[in-house]
Amino acid sequence: MFLVIRVRGTTGVIQKVADTLHMLRLNRINHAVLVEENPSFEGMLQKSKDYITWGEIDAELLADIIAKRGRIEGNNKVTDEFVAENSDYNNIAELAEALINSEVKLADVGIKPVFRLHPPRKGYEDIRLSINEGGSLGYRGEEIKDLAKRML
Repeated sequence: MFLVIRVRGTTGVIQKVADTLHMLRLNRINHAVLVEENPSFEGMLQKSKDYITWGEIDAELLADIIAKRGRIEGNNKVTDEFVAENSDYNNIAELAEALINSEVKLADVGIKPVFRLHPPRKGYEDIRLSINEGGSLGYRGEEIKDLAKRML
């Protein structure tokens, strides 16, 4: 499971890339989504790599993200009680583990698929350079956890 975060805005985006970002539901800066690891999504990530960053996420961080930034209908926070009532899982941690293992999707539980994060503390590295060049864009691998923690 990948966590994908939009880093750059909409100015000057090529239409095909803008459509790809729209399909990923990344319409604004600092929005994040969960994406499965499969060839079609990986192609979408490569196409829009100049505007996003992504990497693998673990269940512990995903549980934190859902608890702090997850929303349900009416813009209400996700709680353990809500998860217990609307799914087969007892709390957010169990739900996060199931999401990582692709057993369930956020929409099945009634949680909105987009997480609206804060801008990162201490800022992005550089929003015009790839991660290999010392910037913020592209595939990060495990380093996405550090960025996501700074954005909670």
